[in-house]
Amino acid sequence: MKRLSIGDKCITAIVYMFLMVIGIICLFPFVNVFSKSISLERFVASGQVFLLPKGFQLDAYNFILKNRFFFLSFRNSVIVVTLGVALNMSLTVLAGYPLSRKAFPGQKVIMYLFIFTMFFSGGMVPLYLLLFNLKLLDTLASLILPSFLSVYNLILMKNFFLSIPDELEESARMEGCSNFGILLKIFVPLSMPAIMTLTLFYAVNHWNAFFNAMMYITNEEKQPLQIFLRNIVLDLVPGATNEEKIFLQFDMQSVKSATIILSTIPIMVIYPFISKHFTKGVIVGAVKG
Repeated sequence: MKRLSIGDKCITAIVYMFLMVIGIICLFPFVNVFSKSISLERFVASGQVFLLPKGFQLDAYNFILKNRFFFLSFRNSVIVVTLGVALNMSLTVLAGYPLSRKAFPGQKVIMYLFIFTMFFSGGMVPLYLLLFNLKLLDTLASLILPSFLSVYNLILMKNFFLSIPDELEESARMEGCSNFGILLKIFVPLSMPAIMTLTLFYAVNHWNAFFNAMMYITNEEKQPLQIFLRNIVLDLVPGATNEEKIFLQFDMQSVKSATIILSTIPIMVIYPFISKHFTKGVIVGAVKG
């Protein structure tokens, strides 16, 4: 094993220190918000909470978890993410495979048409009118269908498919495998890094989206979690009783922080299972063309 020189060791140490500083900077906002969510409100309101909590209380979490609109909005977000990601990935894989095959007729023309939509679109008003005419307003479908495919993610998926050797496809065809069989038995298993990465992209996009919901959903029971979070931040708490409104007069900052923490937990739980595929999926999909 080759021994590192003193210069290499110094450079490695500097790189690790730099990455550690970046990691701390990225982690700081989350730690700060979490500390505020469990600190006593008088310390939070006076700006005394920095990294470590002052005092201890879980009243803010109890308040949020007792609000039925929190669970309704959480359920709606889970439905949108689950159905949305399933639709997104199905279309991305099914479109990326033929567009990565040079023998596919009109492959370049179709790809240019997809890319065209990245820069030009109908706009907000035509989309709203389209959903209105299709009677999709105030439904969860209005949060899924308008974003059924990301062209950027399609390009990443197509480029990852291009990195798979053609010999594997030729061997499968000699064995009598169909196009659909080649896709499911060869391309999909070998493309799991890209698939998991794009799944994370789509899931985060659906989970954090609130503008479409603000435009298309008026029924509070059908609003996603991000709208509930927005209402909390704006001091608008759906379904709050008189006693809860009194509580909010004194503990609103803690409630806001607790809501933010609860809304980020699902993505934090999912990310560790996908992170090992993340780097490979992005790099190969981005540079292969």
